Amino acid sequence: MKTARVPTPDSVPALDAAIVEAVRGLVRDYPVTAVGLAVAGFVSADRRVVRFAPHLAWRHVAVADRIAEQLELPVVLEHDANAAALAEQRFGAAEGARVAALVALGTGIGGALVLDGEVYRGAHGVAPELGHLRLVPQGRPCPCGKRGCWERYCSGTALANTALELLAAGRQARTPLAVRAAESPESVTGHEVARAAEEGDPAALRAMEELARWLGEGLALVADVYDPQVVVLSGGVSGSAHLFLGAARQHYSTVLTGAGHRPLAELRLAHHGDEAGMIGAAELARDHVRSGAVPVCGR
Repeated sequence: MKTARVPTPDSVPALDAAIVEAVRGLVRDYPVTAVGLAVAGFVSADRRVVRFAPHLAWRHVAVADRIAEQLELPVVLEHDANAAALAEQRFGAAEGARVAALVALGTGIGGALVLDGEVYRGAHGVAPELGHLRLVPQGRPCPCGKRGCWERYCSGTALANTALELLAAGRQARTPLAVRAAESPESVTGHEVARAAEEGDPAALRAMEELARWLGEGLALVADVYDPQVVVLSGGVSGSAHLFLGAARQHYSTVLTGAGHRPLAELRLAHHGDEAGMIGAAELARDHVRSGAVPVCGR
């Protein structure tokens, strides 16, 4: 796979220009009939407008039309988790599964669902927002405005916060993590906590146990609602799955409604890593070309 990386601009025109420049550089040597664009944000049901992207400048912007006009190619938009889920269902960890869910464990939690080979988006194109399932009423505040969202307890950010809470609550050995937390708590990351857990840090290991428990709780809710055959775990936190996946699987199997009397979804790690979104976006663009349903490009 040929790739290119560019800095993320902070304005809509600059975003347009960066995307167009990157695509032109990649397609110069290939016959391209459509472009798939996976974005971290809410995409309209017709997949032409980015309604809201928390980490980008897009707010109700007709991204597909803007990019298509400059490239003179059809552009298909998709939420990045949806695109990744499609890639895993067609070519990866959930290949062939009729009902597959993806849970992306990163800074927060992204989620997606594939039913009978098609991405499920809901009535307004924004489903499923798994990271904001409310697990703990009056729990940790979430940037979404609610409290107790799943991603506040099961993500890279959550891992760091849990470790800091544990270190603040009791006496801990002067481990490197404890020293870092005492000197600069705001700089402690989930990645550092995971590394400390690998090295046997008691607080980090306890934080991993908590993450496993909350992962199991959330997966049970996902299974109660969607009853998937396979749940694919992706995202940066999944790189430490050997530290928590077994415990999460055990907890999930005990708190699931009807536990012991129904099949359990298989929990699998993603195959395609950071490339899954790109693979899925390209596959969606190809689907639309095949079906004749590509958005009209701005020529």
